[in-house]
Amino acid sequence: MSEARIGRVFVASLHQGISDILPSRLEFYENWLNAAGLRHGTIGLAPLTAVLSFLRREGDAYALVTSRAGEYSAIWTVAAMGRFERAVVRALPGRLRARAALRCACEIVKDAYPGSRATVRVRRATGFVEIRGSIFCEVRETAGAPLCGFYRAAIVKTLDLFGVRAVAQISRCRAVEGKGCLISVALRPVIFEEPAVAA
Repeated sequence: MSEARIGRVFVASLHQGISDILPSRLEFYENWLNAAGLRHGTIGLAPLTAVLSFLRREGDAYALVTSRAGEYSAIWTVAAMGRFERAVVRALPGRLRARAALRCACEIVKDAYPGSRATVRVRRATGFVEIRGSIFCEVRETAGAPLCGFYRAAIVKTLDLFGVRAVAQISRCRAVEGKGCLISVALRPVIFEEPAVAA
């Protein structure tokens, strides 16, 4: 059985996040995130696991790199959508636009790693994105802090790209609590206001 391939956008975003935050360490990480693998989409689970393991040893830089990678993944995923599709989502009323943007963020989770899945539900002005099989949270020992900041950043940036203001927090992380990861998203009330009708 062949090894699962990691999504190209995810690998490229992680590479760019390392380049932005840890430029002096980029050459080290390129032992696993090599140019040929990036170009052909052949980076597998083993090299990615190595990269994440070493990143966790970089202290505060881990959260900065993975958050930046989440933002890049959102930007590049939305940019890759058809122009018509983007326009349709942006034209939706606030509540529907928020739901559509959250579903797009769930696709980012699935596309990053085949073993990951995300489900979304919205209750009033709060969205809940539950993530199963987080590649970031595969750790042998309990982590002292949540490791799934990539998803939080990707969700917020995706919503922002569709004109939905939101604040998200990691309510639960599998690396810390042993259960699936849960991102709570507070959607700003302004997105639910109907546009003013000219007199």
